[in-house]
Amino acid sequence: MPIAGLLVELPFDHFRLLGVSPSAEAEVVLRALQLRIDRSPEQGFTDEVLTQRAELLRLSADLLSDPTRREEYEVALLGGATGLEFSSSREVAALILLWEADCSFEAFKLASQALQPPQAPALGSGREADLTLLAALSCSSAAIQEQERRHYASAAAVLQEGMKLLQRMGKLPNQRKQLEEDLDALLPYRILDLLSRDLGDQISRQEGLRLLDGFVNKRGGLEGKRKSSGPGSLNQEEFELFFQQIRKFLTVQEQVDLFVHWQHSNSSDARFLAIMSMTAEGFSRRKPERIYQARKKLERFAQEGLDQMPLLGCMDLLLGDVQLAHKRFENSEDSALRSWLEDYSGERLAALCSYCRDWLRRDVLPGYRDVDSQVVDLEAWFADRDVQVYLERIDKKGDLTRAKDKALSFLSAFTPETSSSESEIDQGDSSEISMKTEVRSENEVDQSISDNVEIQTQPEPLGQAFHLLSFQSFFKGFISKRNIFSGNFLRIKPIFFGSFAILVALSGFIYYRVRYLDEPQKESLEPSSSLLEKLQDQDSRLGESTTNPVKETDLNIEALTVARPSEKQIRELIQAWLVGKANILSGGQSNVLKKIARRPLLESVNKERAKDAKLGQKQFIDASIYSIRVINRTPKRIEVKARINYKDIRLDSSGKKIDDTSNPNLKVTYIIGRYGEPWLLHYYVSGR
Repeated sequence: MPIAGLLVELPFDHFRLLGVSPSAEAEVVLRALQLRIDRSPEQGFTDEVLTQRAELLRLSADLLSDPTRREEYEVALLGGATGLEFSSSREVAALILLWEADCSFEAFKLASQALQPPQAPALGSGREADLTLLAALSCSSAAIQEQERRHYASAAAVLQEGMKLLQRMGKLPNQRKQLEEDLDALLPYRILDLLSRDLGDQISRQEGLRLLDGFVNKRGGLEGKRKSSGPGSLNQEEFELFFQQIRKFLTVQEQVDLFVHWQHSNSSDARFLAIMSMTAEGFSRRKPERIYQARKKLERFAQEGLDQMPLLGCMDLLLGDVQLAHKRFENSEDSALRSWLEDYSGERLAALCSYCRDWLRRDVLPGYRDVDSQVVDLEAWFADRDVQVYLERIDKKGDLTRAKDKALSFLSAFTPETSSSESEIDQGDSSEISMKTEVRSENEVDQSISDNVEIQTQPEPLGQAFHLLSFQSFFKGFISKRNIFSGNFLRIKPIFFGSFAILVALSGFIYYRVRYLDEPQKESLEPSSSLLEKLQDQDSRLGESTTNPVKETDLNIEALTVARPSEKQIRELIQAWLVGKANILSGGQSNVLKKIARRPLLESVNKERAKDAKLGQKQFIDASIYSIRVINRTPKRIEVKARINYKDIRLDSSGKKIDDTSNPNLKVTYIIGRYGEPWLLHYYVSGR
């Protein structure tokens, strides 16, 4: 409350001032009075202010001991009366009583205000000394109360304000030092408080990251090379427990940035964690370039007791280099792992994939706020368009053997439908899986991979059974090219191979002449007028019928906050996502996406639109849900499988068709989760 004029109003009543219950009898009140007078503060207040304190206590005791006056006071309290008024000459004594009544924060604020001009006391006066001491004591008490409520950042803010006040006053160096020590002791808790807040509170997160960086650097890196015994210092075991708790509140990108920064101080722990976090970012965000960078770092990383070969082999597999992955595992120092691979009854490739999948799920993906470690879908990884384009690109840059060139040429003769436009697409940074999937014949999949792989127990250190993927569609055409050596192809006798290769090359040339030389004439034709007009007139289309499309304004979508959403509500959320995304990709705007999807998905859509806009292109999408099924449901996560009738068309700036996609039975898995109040779409995986 403000302090002004001759009266000071403080936010407490006579019962709290004395420290008695509202039902206390008169003799209890008098006994409490005597105890309070006998136990006056001993921190160094002046005799004058302590005498005033005793007078205020007696006045309250007199009122509560008089039945008539007490009854009148209680009626006033019931009528809404709040606070007590004191003369300004007794202001400091009243503030001391407020502090003693456990209103430390209010006492600190009012004492600090009383020390500010124009009501600041004369320099060197007893009033100034009492107010300064009271500010220091109430600041410390307020910080303790905030800590007890687990408001660590608020406690630190109070301590910092108190330190600035004492520095300005130039008094009480011992109390100021104590406040500094209290602030240092709070550091780990402040970091936890700030980083555990909602991701949308970027100011708090940036402050938490700054404090964490300073804390780690002060102790000499993750290994704690500089020992400290001061307040807030942690021994190595305590720090590791603290850091494990902190990691789950950090996003994968935040961890990459921190570990890369800390590795510059010759921290081997930070260097290894940077490698793992880059791998996690690459796999979860469908950024194979990050896994490529992580592999290069791991190849240069040497640490005693670390067998790099299985880790490198998993990265090689994710980058499509199966031959090199085989060699890495064969060169592993782990004899149990090599024996397990030798004794594996299925295909060697299936064994490598199961090992890689478990490695990602248990060792790479856990420990990030925005990564689901339980969803490890290698099928979706190799089916992703950005992954395919990147792997094709690094494949072309590599030193390919002549046999491999022949194998790729041989396989391409059987896949003339594959579009060559993929190699011309710019490398994307999309953090989600594209809904566009290539429709491929089952004959294109490597049939040497078994559909039903026997589950086998892995050797230490993994030491647990694997639940393998179905490998029927694992490679989605692309990766089957790179693994052609593991099938039956090279077992064909050379003489037959040469003859057959010539025949295939000739057939491919004829097919090329017939199909592709006429292609420009086909591409110059305008797309079907009915489809084009519908897509251009309706930026977003969703519904059972093209004559009655669902528009964003028809959805009336609000944030989904119920604890257990119905199937209808989930369907509406997914519909809103499809409509809003279609609006943006066609060059329009969307008002619903921020209500139903997480920020990385929104950024991905906007990034894809920016890329199209730079090329002068637009995408017009027609996607309608005709069935959904809830697969798994927890209080924080819902997994839904949907079937979507999907088609799109891409146009250049002149309205000419560039590309189109159609899949009347697109399978998509959606993951919907909640960290705070609303349910949001976290990510989705097409093709499964």
